[in-house]
Amino acid sequence: MSTSNDITSLSKNEVRIIAELEFNQKYYFTRDDIKQHFESESKLRYTIHRLISKKRIISINKNKYYLIPIKAKYGRWSDDPFIVADEMFNGKDYYIGGWSAANYWRLTEQVPMKVEIYTNKRNDRTTVLNTTFIFKKTTQKRIDNAMARKIGNHTFRILGKKESREWLKSKNW
Repeated sequence: MSTSNDITSLSKNEVRIIAELEFNQKYYFTRDDIKQHFESESKLRYTIHRLISKKRIISINKNKYYLIPIKAKYGRWSDDPFIVADEMFNGKDYYIGGWSAANYWRLTEQVPMKVEIYTNKRNDRTTVLNTTFIFKKTTQKRIDNAMARKIGNHTFRILGKKESREWLKSKNW
C-alpha cells in the first residue's frame, strides 16, 4: 500500500468520500457520516480499513476517525492536542490536566511532551497525530467540575486555573 500523498492509489469511492469530507471541512467524522456511500456495513468497514492502511484516515476512537487532508505533505498532519483529546471522548467524561493544564493557564513555561487526560473510563496511553496522550482515572465529580474553554470554534474541557495551581504545588514546583 502506498503511504505517500499519491491519490492515484485511491478508488473512485475513496476519493469521493475524502473530497466530500474535505469540502465540508469535516476532518473528524464517524461511520454514520459516510455510510450513505456504501451498500453494506462490510464494504464500509473494508473501505475504512483501506483508508487507514493508506494513511488517509486515523482512528481516534472506536467509531471516530480523523481525515488526513489531501493537501497534507507526505500524509503528515497534526491538530491541536486539546481538540484531538475532546474528539477522542466525544466532548464528555474527561478533562485535560497535569502539566498541559498548568502550561495552558501560564502557571509554568514548561511545555509538556505528553497530554494528561483525566477520565473515568481507562488508564493507558496512546499516540495520535504525533501527540502522546496519557489517560488517568478520576472521579465523575472532578470531571463535572472541569471548565469548558474554546480553541477557535471547538470547545474542550480542562482543569480550572485554581485547581491547576494546587496541582502544581503538590508537585513541589
